[in-house]
Amino acid sequence: MASKAMLAGTETGPTVDGTWRMVVQGACALAAAMGVGRFAYTPILPLMQTHAGLGAAGASTLATANYLGYLVGAIAASLSPRLARSTAVLRISLIVLVTTLAGMPLTHVLSAWFTLRAVAGAASALVFVVAANATVGRLRAAHEHRVGWVYGGVGAGIAACGLLVLALAPFGSWRAAWWAAALMTAALAVPAWRLPPPPQRPGGADALTASADRPRRAGAAFGLLLAGYVLEGAGYIVAGTFLVAALAHTGPAWLGSGAWVLVGLAAIPSCVVWAALSRSWHRASLLTTALAAQAVGIALPALVPGVTSAVLSALVFGGTFMGITTLALSAGSRLGTRGSAAVLTAGYATGQVLGPLGVAPLLHSGYHSALLAAAAVALAAAVCTAALRARSLPGVPARPRS
Repeated sequence: MASKAMLAGTETGPTVDGTWRMVVQGACALAAAMGVGRFAYTPILPLMQTHAGLGAAGASTLATANYLGYLVGAIAASLSPRLARSTAVLRISLIVLVTTLAGMPLTHVLSAWFTLRAVAGAASALVFVVAANATVGRLRAAHEHRVGWVYGGVGAGIAACGLLVLALAPFGSWRAAWWAAALMTAALAVPAWRLPPPPQRPGGADALTASADRPRRAGAAFGLLLAGYVLEGAGYIVAGTFLVAALAHTGPAWLGSGAWVLVGLAAIPSCVVWAALSRSWHRASLLTTALAAQAVGIALPALVPGVTSAVLSALVFGGTFMGITTLALSAGSRLGTRGSAAVLTAGYATGQVLGPLGVAPLLHSGYHSALLAAAAVALAAAVCTAALRARSLPGVPARPRS
């Protein structure tokens, strides 16, 4: 009975006609917030190092600023359910994202860049949480398999931004790259603007908390899930920040940005694939598999230099990092933990702050040691999700039940 209660929906999903419209709106919101708003910095970083005088320490500082802002936004969303479900917050945050991206080329002052990236991080977190609440909450009842396409918007944004920077790279204009990113975010904000608000929770007792032993048992499961997701945030973000720069330092000039485009392209269908697999396989097992594969992908460029290694690394990394997010948020939602999306996002953001700080001393000798350290952290996350599977705790089923 407990597992049936945990798996019960709380609201009927949208009609078939409105489903794909919502998918596109949610995907555009995540493409703007994450694919461009957060990760435009990754392909632009080599241009800033070459033409704007940004050193390794400054690069790490700006990355940390964005992750600190993301953490603040995620914590705010976790503390205020109203904030995490507000269409007005989504719209204001989209405007803030466009403004901060457009502001980057207007200054050479590191402290100003720090502030802009921090504010952009907070706005990205708020857009992500609101959009995730809206799409997962409304699509879960009848169209859960389409949620993966929403998260695929992150990959589409990464690929589009990577192609844009790749086209601008021969001109060496880091300013033009930031302005182009701002224009792309503004274009994506147009369909995202009309994303419906998250569904309201029903009054009275929550159907997801019907079992008396649910807080203890599901709480233990959620703790393991959260621990793994925090570690994943720390491991993946090092590659997500420095992969392009690492490849650019050891290969042809186009290799870094080209690999970043592959990361985005691989990420687009990955969420759909992982979500489809979750209908037949235990989510914790899939999380463990994805995390272990990601660790290999992150370590590959450090262990085997070359174009082939870079391509494989990009495809594996792109094919796992958003899939892990899809699986983790879906598992948290099915466990019935109140505000799970915001709590998991806050934990993820905490890991993202700690990751760059942890590898900062390693950057003085290049990026290889940092990538190997990040791979080790991703493996530690896999250990947590393997423990979740081993305990066979409820809420992360092999397939939906009724």
